[in-house]
Amino acid sequence: MVAALCVAADTPAPTDSPAVLALCSESPGAPACQAPAKDLKAARQAFARGLKLQRSKNLDEAFSQFQEAARLVPQNVEYLTARELVRQQLAAMHLERGNDHLLGGRQVEALAEFRTAQTLDPENEFAQQRLRDALGPLPVRTAGPLQIVASEDALAAKPLDGRHDFHFHGDSRGLITAVASSYGLTVILDDNFPNRRVRFDLEGADFATAIQAASQVTKSFSVALEDKVLYSTIDTPENHRLYDRMGLRSFYIPGGSTPQELNDLMNTLRTLFEFRFVSLNAASSTITVRGQQPALAAATQFLGQLDSSRPEVMLDLKVFQVDHSYARNIGLHIPNQFNLFNIPAAALVALGGQNIQDLINQLIASGGINQAGNESIAALLAQLQGQQNSIFSQPLATFGGGLTFMGLSLDQLSAALSMNESSVRSLEHVTLRASQAREATFKLGSRYPILNASFAPIYNNAAISQVIQNQSFTAAFPSFNYEDVGLTLKAKPVVHGNSDVAIELELQFRTLGGTSVNGVPIISNREFKGGILLKEGEPAVVAGMITQSDQKSLSGLPAVSHIPGLRLLSSESSKQEEDDELLILITPYVVRGPDRKEAPEIWLTR
Repeated sequence: MVAALCVAADTPAPTDSPAVLALCSESPGAPACQAPAKDLKAARQAFARGLKLQRSKNLDEAFSQFQEAARLVPQNVEYLTARELVRQQLAAMHLERGNDHLLGGRQVEALAEFRTAQTLDPENEFAQQRLRDALGPLPVRTAGPLQIVASEDALAAKPLDGRHDFHFHGDSRGLITAVASSYGLTVILDDNFPNRRVRFDLEGADFATAIQAASQVTKSFSVALEDKVLYSTIDTPENHRLYDRMGLRSFYIPGGSTPQELNDLMNTLRTLFEFRFVSLNAASSTITVRGQQPALAAATQFLGQLDSSRPEVMLDLKVFQVDHSYARNIGLHIPNQFNLFNIPAAALVALGGQNIQDLINQLIASGGINQAGNESIAALLAQLQGQQNSIFSQPLATFGGGLTFMGLSLDQLSAALSMNESSVRSLEHVTLRASQAREATFKLGSRYPILNASFAPIYNNAAISQVIQNQSFTAAFPSFNYEDVGLTLKAKPVVHGNSDVAIELELQFRTLGGTSVNGVPIISNREFKGGILLKEGEPAVVAGMITQSDQKSLSGLPAVSHIPGLRLLSSESSKQEEDDELLILITPYVVRGPDRKEAPEIWLTR
């Protein structure tokens, strides 16, 4: 037997429970600390480094040094005090960071900060609550209270009795497996378990001696998961914190939850409490958890809220909309358009657009005029002047004679003085009651049909059907697509433990536009989608939009219209203004808050 290989500890003494030892201090007059000189010296150096790091605000490194000093000399009150003070400072710092991340909508970062705070201080109820707030609503609601079907405060392996000899040459994974199997146990190795070549010689050893020696050789430690199952991992302070003194709880989830809901609940426990060993039996609706006692107690309290009534929120929503338009037209229109034309040809064209030569031939044939009758042509022109929309119904100046008889039309002189102003104020007031983490939808408006296709069994028309006389014509029947026009509101509230309300809100305003494309009307759309966090009864503006347009126009004589004194006498000016405002105000009221239940006090043990 190689004695050097047989001195090892499977599970080191707890470093967080020094109450079993007499407290000591290095202060004058205080009881001296009893520990090996090597440990005392290393502890003093670690404590000194920790103080220096604490003064430089490097709290993470300072906590590691104080923790190392307390591990080496666990009864030193100065080391313990420094470690606990820095622990609380770190927990408060991570909680503050998590709150900032949660307000900023960064859920993953907030979860990491809150989980770190809970790891530093497992009994911090505020850290547990904020972790639940960041995680969101419970994935399952049960029909009855939680039932604990199995509970064990400390898991312990039950190896076979007997002594065995070991002469092993191989890798460290194989050594742990061989030692466990010799006593009828199965071992589960961590993914990061060290794998290196070892030599192990031991004779006449029971299970405790063999597993301690093997753990020392492989730099690992093992804990019990079941009576016949061990879990082995690398020997680090972090792993000792996660796996030392593990207990077991089995929870029955009543209410016939679906396997998907149970699986979501299992993942929630893994994320929230950092449980490594969580198993689900969907057939019996049972979840079994293995972990440290503080984490198991917190998980029991968390699951005890599953049968609580779902919180409900009353959402008071107001939508203010103001439309204002203003139009003004003022000025004097001076004639600025002149048309020059030949009167005989233009007069004939005005008679219904007939061909000039045909019209003249008809007049001559009927004896109305002859080719030399200027007086008849003059009478025709007089008759044309009285026709509506004739070129002669406008002011006209003439000059010339015969074939060169010309006309000059003059534009009209007009004055404009008009103003049109309209103002529309509308309020949509909606009161909506929504349940926790359930999307509530409210619609106000109408469903407008839009033609998207027409179908006919035979491609013809009524005229073709009448010619072939087979009565094959059938009118095409339309296909419509209905579009929601009006207000659509979707809200999903989540009530936190301090009555704060987080709301995922989606608003949509759809109205028919004034124009259409290819006969299809244009639908104006305004949407808002986002998330907000409000206190109960706190009003907040979640969306606002202002649209302004200003249009000015000036028409008149060039250059003269820009002269200040002559602008009103030589030009016409118009001005159009449009102001549209939209404001959405929401106020949440918690009508049913989350229930607070204590963890069950009676456990069923096995």
